[in-house]
Amino acid sequence: MDDDLLIRSETLRGGAMWSWTLKRGTSLRLVDPEGGANVSALFLNADAPLERYNMPDTLKAQFIAFLTKGNVLYSDMGRILCSIVEDTCGWHDTLCGATDAGLTKAKYGDSGYQRHRNDWFRNGRDNFLVELGKYGLGKKDLPVPVNFFSKVTVDGEGNLRWQSGNSGPGSLVELRAEMDTLVVLSNTPHPMDPVSTYSPRPVRLEIRRCPPPGPGDLCRNSRPENGRGFLNTEALYR
Repeated sequence: MDDDLLIRSETLRGGAMWSWTLKRGTSLRLVDPEGGANVSALFLNADAPLERYNMPDTLKAQFIAFLTKGNVLYSDMGRILCSIVEDTCGWHDTLCGATDAGLTKAKYGDSGYQRHRNDWFRNGRDNFLVELGKYGLGKKDLPVPVNFFSKVTVDGEGNLRWQSGNSGPGSLVELRAEMDTLVVLSNTPHPMDPVSTYSPRPVRLEIRRCPPPGPGDLCRNSRPENGRGFLNTEALYR
């Protein structure tokens, strides 16, 4: 049964942050129970965090502007941190970054722990810095995040357009670790979400065992460049 593969499951409440070293041979499944979630995510080599997710290389190597099933997340050394092996949502934003304190205050108003306790209005940048600090990392270690469950398109004039209703109740995306990867999450609103109230949705996190990618693997074969990326990554473990 699929549940036999489950190692750990927990719910990431709205506004919260999380980190985990996702070992090669395991996957992280993100589930949006209510619909309308946004989870900003960073990916770093757990053993050498100077190597981390590189948005430009990920997009240009695969001729894409967003992420979905069959795509991989490249590091800045041409290796693959994670592959997207399942996705019922279909579009995950790679372009827009995370919220910061200034944007959050301007959009949602003043908030702080003394007033709102655990419901105070956290932002993506500060959440990331708190989690990265647990590993001796800081501002210089902030790559551009992926915004899972969110869809932003670009029109003919180059303007970014927010697309509502991208993630429905029960949508999921599953990331298979191709190397030991430090994953850092911030469950905070997308910078372009037009909703004026601070109401990030809960997201379920599931760590699972998964088999290694074989020669017929979708992510390995979706682009010739990905085949080379897998070879570069697998060389670390020979």
